[in-house]
Amino acid sequence: MTEFIEVTNGLKFPEGPVAMADGSVIVVEMFGPRVTRVLPDGTKETIATIPGGPNGLALGPDGALYLCNNGGCFTEVEMFGLCLPGPFDPSIYIGGSIQRIDIATGAVTTLYTECNGNPLKAPNDIVFDAHGGFYFTDHGTRSEDHADRTGVYYAMPDGSSITRVIHPVDSPNGIGLSPDGTKLYYAETHTGRLFQRSVLSPGVLSESNPLDFSSVLHGFSGMQLLDSLGVDAHGNVCVAVLAENAGVAVVAPDGTIVEQILTGDPITTNICHSADNLTAWITCSATGRLLKIDWKH
Repeated sequence: MTEFIEVTNGLKFPEGPVAMADGSVIVVEMFGPRVTRVLPDGTKETIATIPGGPNGLALGPDGALYLCNNGGCFTEVEMFGLCLPGPFDPSIYIGGSIQRIDIATGAVTTLYTECNGNPLKAPNDIVFDAHGGFYFTDHGTRSEDHADRTGVYYAMPDGSSITRVIHPVDSPNGIGLSPDGTKLYYAETHTGRLFQRSVLSPGVLSESNPLDFSSVLHGFSGMQLLDSLGVDAHGNVCVAVLAENAGVAVVAPDGTIVEQILTGDPITTNICHSADNLTAWITCSATGRLLKIDWKH
């Protein structure tokens, strides 16, 4: 059994954890809606209020935060004492975007709302490469009669360039890079598949061959849905699993499951690691908790 330390609770659907050098962890609260710093003693400080739906978060090379805003594509539903993402409501949806947040001032700047005239629907997760650009997923919106087919994008943090690099994708969620930057990993929520693509140069990926099944690093069985992910220092892809076996699945670079860390929260959404790879933080969104564990992989 994994031993968890509860760092804090009472968060309104935490996601997108970012481990900071001072020992704090910055998360989004999707139904806050805000970006929050959690200090090591569990104290919470609001960095910025974010209209829409703050989702994935990453620290940029300039020391600012870069945010995937899903535009409020989920409604908040309370059920069985849990906070759950409910159905799409067009009356509260403001459209998806990528935003920059100044940590010191809380100032928010919107960088992208579209790509080549196509609106971003619900950006979800984000990762920076060593060249200063970032990849992000657009999860899309879903209603009873409709689900977007979206993609994976590559953009620059100064707002100067955005390109769609993978399309079409079904409900893309988590995204990450191997430690050496040569592999891009992304997860599809509803198919339960974890994909990999070779990175040829910044924002340029290997072509997809429908007969090359090695592009699927791992396919999860049963009712295991996938959320966001993090890659540890050894190259293990740590993907959050929803519903069945809820927690974090640790997938080795060869596609085998090293461990499944069960949290007891059916909407476990994300994980991040400390710079020394000795500690990991996990967001348990349905119960509003941030957990800490020793990382032994």
